Amino acid sequence: MELRQMRYVVAVAEHGSFTRAAESCFVVQSALSHQIARLEKELGVQLFHRTSRQVRLSPAGTAFLPVARQCLDAADRAAAEAAAAEGEIRGPLTLGVIPTVAAVDVPEVLRLFRTRHPQVQIRLTGGTSGSFVRQVADGALDLAFLGLPEGFELTGVAHRLLAEDQHRAVLAAGHPLAARRRLTLEQLADETFIDFPAGSTGRQQADQAFATAGLIRHVAYETSDILLLSRLLRAGLGVALLAASFADQLPELVKIPVANAPTRTEHVIWSTFGPAPAAAEFLAQIGVAP
Repeated sequence: MELRQMRYVVAVAEHGSFTRAAESCFVVQSALSHQIARLEKELGVQLFHRTSRQVRLSPAGTAFLPVARQCLDAADRAAAEAAAAEGEIRGPLTLGVIPTVAAVDVPEVLRLFRTRHPQVQIRLTGGTSGSFVRQVADGALDLAFLGLPEGFELTGVAHRLLAEDQHRAVLAAGHPLAARRRLTLEQLADETFIDFPAGSTGRQQADQAFATAGLIRHVAYETSDILLLSRLLRAGLGVALLAASFADQLPELVKIPVANAPTRTEHVIWSTFGPAPAAAEFLAQIGVAP
């Protein structure tokens, strides 16, 4: 079994196509297909179900994939550790960042990091806190920034609390409640809400606050797109509950303290096996010691 064969399997699984996987690996499709077929023969199992229209993992492939990723990560980690021992930080660094991160100025940190460590290949991806926890635990991400409801229990990853932040009501300047100095959940319960998708950790904070207060609210607009969310708010289509430090970054909107508002905690997480050299340097840059 060769590392390149494992890389090909991971690429096909991620792209759902032998053609796109070959392109991403910079090899011809016939060579990639041949290597995967050789691996399947060696293992005595079929890793993919192939049809003329799609490629999907078999049960054996589903079991093989996470371990293959761990092997590839270990190989990359070994090369990075060897280079770090000579004072050179290099290798890949994959980061997951929620749209509402506020405890860290991620673009500025990345700018400085790239200046100091130009040989590190950085990949930044957006998503939800829940998905990031799974990806860090599985080794698909090196680090991730999360926003979680207060009391949320993080398991399977190492983590550090970065900040705690209460939510505020965010609404258009022309909204009837915009002149209030303080609001209650009861006053907001009859409003139309703009929020993150149901089931997301970003949504749970507000849902829990209203449920605890015995109130029902109506969420008419769901989106993970912060630009769209802010445009909907400015159009006066509804109100939102957002972490105060993030809400302050949204111009032309009114932010009002809310009694018994939910609290959000921001965390950075990494693998329980410890961060690779590039990830450790990134953590050091934001003042976190693993």
